[in-house]
Amino acid sequence: MLSTRFVSLRNLLLALAVTSVLAGCAQLPTDVQRPVSSALASPQGTALDALVKERRQTNNGRAASGFMLLPTPQTAYGSRLALVDAAQKTLDLQYYAIHADASTERLLRAVLAASQRGVRVRILLDDFHGTGRNALVMRLGFEPNIEMRMFNPLAGARGSSIGRMVNAIGDFNRAQQRMHNKLFIADNAMAVTGGRNLGDAYFGIAQTRNFVDLDVLTAGPIVQNLSASFDQYWNNERAYPVESLVTREELKDIRDKTIAAEKTRTDRQNAANDGSPGNSAKAAPEGTTGDGGKLPDGEPRPTDAGPTDAQRTAAWDQQPLDLRRANFIWAPAVVMADKPAKIPVEDAEATSAGESETVVDGLLNLIAQSREDLLIISPYFVPGPDMLQAFATARARGVKVRVLTNSLASNDAPVAHAGYARHREKLLAMGIEIYELRSEQSGLGSAFGSSGSSGSSGSSGASTAAGSSALGESRAMLHSKVLVMDKRLVVIGSMNLDQRSQLQNTEIALLIRSTALAQQVAAEIDPTMSSGAWHVELVDGQLVWRAPQGSNLQDATHDPDTSLGLRMLLKVFGPLAPEELL
Repeated sequence: MLSTRFVSLRNLLLALAVTSVLAGCAQLPTDVQRPVSSALASPQGTALDALVKERRQTNNGRAASGFMLLPTPQTAYGSRLALVDAAQKTLDLQYYAIHADASTERLLRAVLAASQRGVRVRILLDDFHGTGRNALVMRLGFEPNIEMRMFNPLAGARGSSIGRMVNAIGDFNRAQQRMHNKLFIADNAMAVTGGRNLGDAYFGIAQTRNFVDLDVLTAGPIVQNLSASFDQYWNNERAYPVESLVTREELKDIRDKTIAAEKTRTDRQNAANDGSPGNSAKAAPEGTTGDGGKLPDGEPRPTDAGPTDAQRTAAWDQQPLDLRRANFIWAPAVVMADKPAKIPVEDAEATSAGESETVVDGLLNLIAQSREDLLIISPYFVPGPDMLQAFATARARGVKVRVLTNSLASNDAPVAHAGYARHREKLLAMGIEIYELRSEQSGLGSAFGSSGSSGSSGSSGASTAAGSSALGESRAMLHSKVLVMDKRLVVIGSMNLDQRSQLQNTEIALLIRSTALAQQVAAEIDPTMSSGAWHVELVDGQLVWRAPQGSNLQDATHDPDTSLGLRMLLKVFGPLAPEELL
């Protein structure tokens, strides 16, 4: 991969080779019918609304809205299952990525069952992953009582990513701008938002790579504000109904090819396990593809291989969260949400940050108001000039600033690390404390999206934060997006503190004023920072990585757990990467 946010190198070169022949052939549909619809006007009379009122009374809540952290894969997945099971009127889902794997298979079967008992379902999905196996998710759009729309779609065939890469080249800027919002709303009474997409790696059952992530379950009137944001996107001209983009027959053809490819993969894997000739054709590890890595916005490329039996078992063993025992913290809150116009329609300009404040701009305003301390968790941390100025001003006021981000080894597309590394010494010189998540060995190949060379698994702290995989130990990668200010304000959402989230993608977050919730977040993050992360320091002008507590590791003077080849590659090509696309 060129970076976390670029298309794969192989696909890009191939697309460039055939652009002169194919570019401009595929067009988005015109005169698309988009029936306007809105969230449930009021949750009153639903079981979830009654439950919210009961939990508020039980918890002696003073504020009208409640919040419960979902720090583990089990609680994050179980909360979504519970919302689907409890929904009586509506389900609204908005995601950047829905990977066609074991955890999503179970969850979407439950969503389909809900629609069959009369629940109106709306699913809004960013379109970048809508090819190959993941295109099969679009079949839901043809089910009764389910509407599905794709946001900012790319023209081209959906059987593979090559054709769509060709069309993306002709509209590169728009293709890079993605809807990164993440919402799961039931009956306009309860919702889940945060960093997780839908897929095995977000729920702790991927074989090789699982994310350290954080969501929040919300209840009460604040959910209606989340629904209002959903409606803005749903009824926007950038949202295309699935049936306007693909036919049932095309999806059936993709399904047949996917089944055939999975059988070939399984046969090869069985041959490799048996020691048969031709073992060089082993399948790629789960969570990767042959040209794998990450796509625009920094999300992982989904696997072309299907879920294993073990993954399906792990997904079906997950239990719904018991919402009757949910221990909410009742607190004032506001929704921070980008407008859909941040992503332009064809032949239009995006709304600039100066014309409309973005979620990241809102975070900068908060940083400007900080008085004591800031705790920032951002997996992709690429501060632009205004962010650097905000940090410098905060430090000049004596504000303690701590940042937890990915290390080069834990970053699943290390070239993106260059955008952060070029500012690392400047940030440390300001007095900012930097922690980088500890993960396994990372080699030269991982710069282009593979899982890296073998090595030890993450430290106990990182593994605990990630939630142990149901299929064994796995590589831990940071994906949480959180800011805690002065131990009383908490922001949890979909945004990274980088220029892509600020300028390119749309994002959503909750700003919650709660000392108790801030303490809970700190309790989740602090152990990872002390025992699961490298503490980076500047000593006599030299970068030093202090080993995590209790890890029995040695301090390092270069990016730990990485090969010399990878470090040299980034040193050569890193300065060439434009920060706004990292």
